[in-house]
Amino acid sequence: MAEFKFIDLFAGIGGMRIPFERDQAGECVFTSELDKFARQTYEANFGEVPEGDITEIKAGDIPPHDLLLAGFPCQAFSHAGLKKGFQDIRGTLFFDIARILDHHRPRAFLLENVKGLKGHDGGKTLSAIIRTLNSLGYNHKIEILNAKDFGLPQNRERIFIVGFRDHGIKFNFPAGKNVQTRLGKILQKRVKGKYTISDRIWAGHQERKERARKKGHGFGYCLFNRDAEYTSTISARYYKDGSEILIEQKGKNPRLLTEKEAARLQGFPDDFEIPVSRGQAYKQFGNAVPVNVI
Repeated sequence: MAEFKFIDLFAGIGGMRIPFERDQAGECVFTSELDKFARQTYEANFGEVPEGDITEIKAGDIPPHDLLLAGFPCQAFSHAGLKKGFQDIRGTLFFDIARILDHHRPRAFLLENVKGLKGHDGGKTLSAIIRTLNSLGYNHKIEILNAKDFGLPQNRERIFIVGFRDHGIKFNFPAGKNVQTRLGKILQKRVKGKYTISDRIWAGHQERKERARKKGHGFGYCLFNRDAEYTSTISARYYKDGSEILIEQKGKNPRLLTEKEAARLQGFPDDFEIPVSRGQAYKQFGNAVPVNVI
């Protein structure tokens, strides 16, 4: 029997859901995700199709729950700093989180976003979020956590907001497990040739990096080998050219991560099904929340 019930908003492919079900004995009673390909992957792994556009779903149609999870998109709030509470956030996707919190009053929530939320729109965006959570009566804490501190060989910083309805609850963010990471632990031993980048793409990467070097900045491709402690951040644009994470190969051009390696980089289990194209898989894992951190 489940110890608590939770909902999964802006669910993506379920990175936030996995630990709460697997490790915490929670029951997911509602999910929402707009992207049709992410919904396909979600269904393949959880046996249910998420509801669609959260802006069109009434809070009263969502089942009661103890915990709200949401890895919501970062948007500028047009009225931020002018008013208070709901007026600051109307017209944004955070408004939908707030109206559900207001209606259901769950015991707790966990929100995730890009690190840039902290300084987004000169700090006004985060200020509007904080004011809204305060107006709803939630005690909250904010911290930036890095996937490489939680056993994943990826330098991925994300902002997390944890909130409780009961102000007496004392919560501290984990400091990380200080597990030594090595990229080789997640790399597959045999990889098909289709993951090796072409001469043309490799030449283009090198030319762009050289141009960047001459201009005095370090932009360009990032090359890693099996002994690297961690990679750079995998992003949703990885499917375009893979330049942020290229894997060194002896006597060959570098290669891209495989779909399974991208999943492992984000902490997804090896039995996680990937029913979509390679490009969609890269996009989904690039957008995902690292399971180990959750």
